Amino acid sequence: MSVKKHQPFVPENMKMTEFTARAVIIGILLTLILGAANAYLGLRAGITIAATYPAAVIGMAALRLFRGSVLEENICRTAGSIGESVAAGAIFTLPAFVIAKAWPSFGFEDAYWKSTALMLVGSIVGVLFVSLVRRGMVEDPELPFPESVAASEIHKAGQRGAQAVKFLFYNIFIGGSVYLLGKFKAFALDHQVTGIPIGVLGHSKVRLGGAANAPSTPVGGFTSFAAPEVSPAYLGVGYIIGPKLASLQFSGSVMAWALMVPLLVYFLGPSLAPAFTTNGATDWDAMAASLWRFIVRPIAVGGMLVGAAYTLFRMRKSLSTGLGRAFAELRAGAPAPETLSRMERYMSSKVVLSLIGVMYLLMIGLYFYFSQSVLAAVVAASVMIVVGFFFATVSGSLVGVIGSSNNPISGLTLSTLLIAALLMVALGFTGATGVAVVLGVAAVVCVSSAVAGELLQDFKVGYILGGTPRTIQIVELIAVVIACLVMYFPLWLLNEGDIKQGGTGFGGAALPAPQAGLMAMMSEGIVGGEMAWPLVVTGMFLGVVMIMLQVKSPMLFSVGMYLPFGTTFAIFTGGMIRVLADHLAKRRGYNEAQLARVENAGVLTASGLIAGEALVGLIWSGMQFLPPGMIPDFGNHSYAVGIVIIAGLAVLMIRLPLSNAGSPDEPAPPSAIM
Repeated sequence: MSVKKHQPFVPENMKMTEFTARAVIIGILLTLILGAANAYLGLRAGITIAATYPAAVIGMAALRLFRGSVLEENICRTAGSIGESVAAGAIFTLPAFVIAKAWPSFGFEDAYWKSTALMLVGSIVGVLFVSLVRRGMVEDPELPFPESVAASEIHKAGQRGAQAVKFLFYNIFIGGSVYLLGKFKAFALDHQVTGIPIGVLGHSKVRLGGAANAPSTPVGGFTSFAAPEVSPAYLGVGYIIGPKLASLQFSGSVMAWALMVPLLVYFLGPSLAPAFTTNGATDWDAMAASLWRFIVRPIAVGGMLVGAAYTLFRMRKSLSTGLGRAFAELRAGAPAPETLSRMERYMSSKVVLSLIGVMYLLMIGLYFYFSQSVLAAVVAASVMIVVGFFFATVSGSLVGVIGSSNNPISGLTLSTLLIAALLMVALGFTGATGVAVVLGVAAVVCVSSAVAGELLQDFKVGYILGGTPRTIQIVELIAVVIACLVMYFPLWLLNEGDIKQGGTGFGGAALPAPQAGLMAMMSEGIVGGEMAWPLVVTGMFLGVVMIMLQVKSPMLFSVGMYLPFGTTFAIFTGGMIRVLADHLAKRRGYNEAQLARVENAGVLTASGLIAGEALVGLIWSGMQFLPPGMIPDFGNHSYAVGIVIIAGLAVLMIRLPLSNAGSPDEPAPPSAIM
């Protein structure tokens, strides 16, 4: 039986404008904006949101002013979405250099060129690696590429794309305005709720040291909880990921703050009280925060390690399949592009392999700069090439199954970090030098895996629409180079802005950067011998217990333990808003077409709120460099107003999608875009 030939949206024999300066320029502007927004969101919440869909609808709206073609729109979206992947790779690893003190600071002289070099090498090899396996994976009918299909439907459904633009910009304005008013202290963005003192429950006594005659000491201060942050971005994230994942992440915070911290305060409180006592008053909130940071968080790290390993184990079939396809493509090679139709033209394996060889030599030079050792540089570069190619292929295979939004990049990077760290220890490297080399390998692999997955998704969209693969490759290379040259600046702005506000920058309360913190702790623990192994091992056993209990994502649960309570509470609140919106939609008796429209409008509403806060967050960081007195300060510290704001955002996120359900007789829109 013959296999039906794929029919692209734009027939192969149709000539159509595709690679144009306007499409590339608009796409690059989008990749810088969306990449910076995702960098902000990832540093604060440890989560990034796929940029494919906003890039598609905004680029489509802009190109309509020039009567652009659908293939131009695809090129614009391709360039516009890759910045999110560069940002993800950057925020997962670059702050770790500062957290681990491998770099003295994140200032321009200390970090710009090193950060840019790591991102450039990782991004370019990511494009090259996935180019070797593109054809076999894109045309594989067993890989559904759900997000690629959805993105292609946006390009096909032009009228729906214009409606999506309206939702995005309307809510970008609302999200940014709410965040900025909070920063101007028109209301309190967060609120700390002190728990019930244990002393109120009967002056319980703790026997110190286990001695029978030890003095009994009253224990005060149970723990402290944070109310949900007034954050349009966090509410939007919770809405998008849905109630199940939001609840799972929040349950990790509940475990940390409602079980582990209270137990630690109960048993350790009497001995720690003098260190937190001033003028006869004990600051139990500060004690609880310290116990969470220095005991609970290392336990969470152990859980994250097991969660990452478990995620890779569950994907083992996809991993082996992806690697097999990669070597099959290498053996088969590719015919000359000029003899092929438009959709068959792509960079030859020979050119790609030659460029990989050049990048390998550049990596040796980069790692020699970090280590000042030729042997260490060659080993590190070799590890990156082998492991990087494997994980880039794996990343592409996973994107084909679950989409780039769910791609476990941090888990892949952790595996690389472990391999590199053990090799550096075997070579005798310790201290800051060894940590820097390990993080350097992890950074390159992380960026390359993220870029590879996103590029393969773009290849699939082009395959569906009828785009030219070689054009997509060229555009991606241009976009990643520019994104890498610029991505340092939003990271620097966020870090310096937080420091000027009295924070600690990367790793602090405002920019916890959970993945980077994990990378720093892992590298220091293995190379520098500073890891709290008993606590980490305890967390690993906790992760095993979660697997035995069939928890859907032990990794997400552990991330909930690692993040501040107010952050996960806000995300959980967004998930509950989604529950209420879905319930009301079903209660009104909407049919499947109406439910699909409600879902799409809801996701775009939430995306707009996220982008609005993220973009204004960057502006706010820049405002910290203004002279004193230039920033408005309304002096209102009332969280009650914040609760009203949260309620108003909830009404918006429910009513706006429901009001766009449309008529029951209207046909169903394309599949939900997120």
